[in-house]
Order: sequence, then C-alpha cells, then structure tokens
Amino acid sequence: MHTDQPVEFEHQLVALRGYLMRFARLQLRNEAWAEDAVSETLLAALAKPLAFEARSQLKTWLVGILKHKIIDSMRQRQREVVLDTGSEDDSTDPLEHMAFKRDGHFAEKPADWGNPEQDLNSRQFFVILEACTDKLPAVQGRLFLMREWLELSSEAICKELNLTPTNLYVQLHRARLRLRECLELNWFAAR
Repeated sequence: MHTDQPVEFEHQLVALRGYLMRFARLQLRNEAWAEDAVSETLLAALAKPLAFEARSQLKTWLVGILKHKIIDSMRQRQREVVLDTGSEDDSTDPLEHMAFKRDGHFAEKPADWGNPEQDLNSRQFFVILEACTDKLPAVQGRLFLMREWLELSSEAICKELNLTPTNLYVQLHRARLRLRECLELNWFAAR
C-alpha cells in the first residue's frame, strides 16, 4: 500500500463522519449512542481498510457497517429507546387531504416518472433522494429509514418502538407521500 493511501483513507473517513452522525442520530435519537455507533463504524473501517475494495462508494460501505452498529445498539438499549410521537396536530397530515379524494383515489394523476430503474443508477438521483429523506419529519424519517434502509421488519420496528402496526403503517404511508412529492418537485419535474 502506498504511504499516502492510509492518510487519504483517514481523511475520507473524517469527511464522511458528519453524514454518518446525522444518519445515526435520526435512528438512535440519542447523541451519545449515535456517537458510539459512528465511532465503532470508523474504528472498524480503520482496523480493516483493505476490506474496502472500492466495489462501491466509501460512503455506501460505511453506511453498511453503520447499519449493523445501529441495529446492535438498538438491541442493547431496547428498553431505553424513546420515540417522540409529536404533537396532537401531527395526527392530521394536510398532505393526505391534498393528495387524495374522498373515495381514496389520487386527486391528481401522479407525474410521469419516466424510467425509474434507469434513474436508480444515477448518482444525482440518490443525492436528491437523500435530501428528500432528510426533509421528512423526524418520526417519519426514522421509521422510513428503519424499514427501508436498515431493512427491519415491521414487527421488529413495532416491538422496538412500542408502536401499533396501524400507527407504523400510517407513518410510513405519510413518509412515502412526502418523499413522492419531494421527488416529483426536485427530480422528475426538473428533468
């Protein structure tokens, strides 16, 4: 290994630390736990830098490690995790009333998304998706990431956060509506 490679690798890890902290904070809802998970992730990466074979982006590889650290942390602190369910005003989502008619059909036909499979290969798409995910309300963002990025089952999420399946599905539905709206405004309409 060239002498500059370990130093550059460390600099890249330092540069991605902020992103990893935001991801961990959203999931763990505790600064100290998030710090621990990110520190363990970075230590694991530093301990085995050759494990990163550049088959993916460094950020993707680190998020993969962090996912496991977050799940481990959630299991360890199962009884201590608290979900901020928000205020009473959160029970009615104005987006739902704008998106659907009384009969449950869309009020407006969704925009043409072109070829989503092709867009998934676009790095720009993932930048917009990440920004849209960051804009979600904290509870919805956390639940969406637990389900879609951490790939936890609905049952595990409900058990972990002491939620009813109905509440989980409502929050996930709202998150998906907001993501759809954000993607339509910032990605599909811009093309």
